[in-house]
Amino acid sequence: MIAFTLLGVSCLLTACSSDPIPKPTAYYRIDLPEKNYRSIDSIPFPFRFELAEYAKINLKRTQKEPNFLNIDFPKFNARLHLSYKAVDTNAYQMLEDARSLVYKHVVKAQDIHENIVVNPEFKVYGTYYEIAGNAASGAQFYLTDSTNHFLRGALYFGVEPNYDSLAPVQDFLKEDIERMIETFRWEE
Repeated sequence: MIAFTLLGVSCLLTACSSDPIPKPTAYYRIDLPEKNYRSIDSIPFPFRFELAEYAKINLKRTQKEPNFLNIDFPKFNARLHLSYKAVDTNAYQMLEDARSLVYKHVVKAQDIHENIVVNPEFKVYGTYYEIAGNAASGAQFYLTDSTNHFLRGALYFGVEPNYDSLAPVQDFLKEDIERMIETFRWEE
């Protein structure tokens, strides 16, 4: 009986050692800013839209890629890459390229939702893709007027994709992309 008591006491003492118990990895709390939008119409491209006030337009263009425009979200280490092209006889190829670039993420994506964009009043047509999972891009889209203009956008974060930790920020920025698409207008 004494042996069992000593065994119990020794198990209790070793179980209550001073070594700390490792805690699971936690994520930082993210304070999301209030949504306020401003009209963007002073860029050297034939379109305009509304953009969140906390976003910054980055017009660093190169001679190789003069039709690129980036929208940075510095607080979230995120960037919306935009590329504009004039439509010639290449409309079908541009649509296929945009679709193909989205579906390259299918390897890591849990799901890809396609949302059709149709705004005949302003001749804005396209598809907005919401990509769920650990894909590198959580949102992509293309917009066109079907005859003259084509714009493609893709949202990326400057960190390794981790859907659990990025989901609140992705959802927050997707609202901004949706607002941009809703207010998007081509200029002649």
